[in-house]
Amino acid sequence: MKYRVLGKTNLKVSVIGVGTWQLGGEWGKPYTQSEADAILDEARECGINLIDTAECYGDHTSEKLIGQYIARSRREDWVIATKFGHHFHENFTRSQVWSADEVLAQLDASLKALQTDYIDIYQFHSGTNEVFDNEALWTMLNKQVQAGKIRHLGTSIASNDNLHQVEASSRVGSEVIQVVYNRLDRKPEERVFPSCESQQLGVLARVPLASGYLSGKYKPGAVFAANDVRSRHEAEQTRLKLEEVEQIRRNEVPAGLDMSTWALAWCLKHPAVTAVIPGCKSPEQVRANAAAADYVGEGHPQNWKK
Repeated sequence: MKYRVLGKTNLKVSVIGVGTWQLGGEWGKPYTQSEADAILDEARECGINLIDTAECYGDHTSEKLIGQYIARSRREDWVIATKFGHHFHENFTRSQVWSADEVLAQLDASLKALQTDYIDIYQFHSGTNEVFDNEALWTMLNKQVQAGKIRHLGTSIASNDNLHQVEASSRVGSEVIQVVYNRLDRKPEERVFPSCESQQLGVLARVPLASGYLSGKYKPGAVFAANDVRSRHEAEQTRLKLEEVEQIRRNEVPAGLDMSTWALAWCLKHPAVTAVIPGCKSPEQVRANAAAADYVGEGHPQNWKK
């Protein structure tokens, strides 16, 4: 595993993290504690120390599974990032929670679920500019940093071209940007990444496998189960994405190199990106994701050889 310092923070994070939306039950199956433990055990064995979750991956469900695991581990071995701003009601149904008092209650609920006294990165979760521009919210959050409940604040932007929230980072005390970035979606390279670099913000690239489309497992015509969030994607867009993925596999991925490994390492070659946070449904997927660290610093992805 390789590690990088996350922007201006003092957090040393593995370049491959563990995204845990799937633990909330919206990616085709519910998870037991033993299944979550196996994923996190494998992450630890691979040298991964970064876990990304959210209060609305289930009703704190993902956080609770992580918390049960962390309670049996050394807390200082992990960098835990979670988020605020949404209240889970049922699969694919959330309401918005943005007032300072409501977010403070969410913070306390996340701390309880995670069974920890502090959160390493607490992220504004895909809210509008209107709710972001709330001085009372950021004043409250910075007070929680001073109190030790939060080590660092971050912003998970909904649109990967939301320059407004990125540019405001230094003003509100946010030190980390989480953004969708992958080979199919390079929009952050235009405006978001330059702003992150100028402010020395850490960058977490989410959806680095494009919701699994860049895993190499799905061909044009693939159909997803009703309890899989990808079944809600527009059918024509899914078809076009999978056709583009097939062209990338043929023309850009070196022979003998696993496509998911290539896709994660491709994200990490951009100098603005600190780490990627792919989801993983099994220990085997964790191991495959971790393998991408071997290719960090290996030049242009098209020149990589197994």
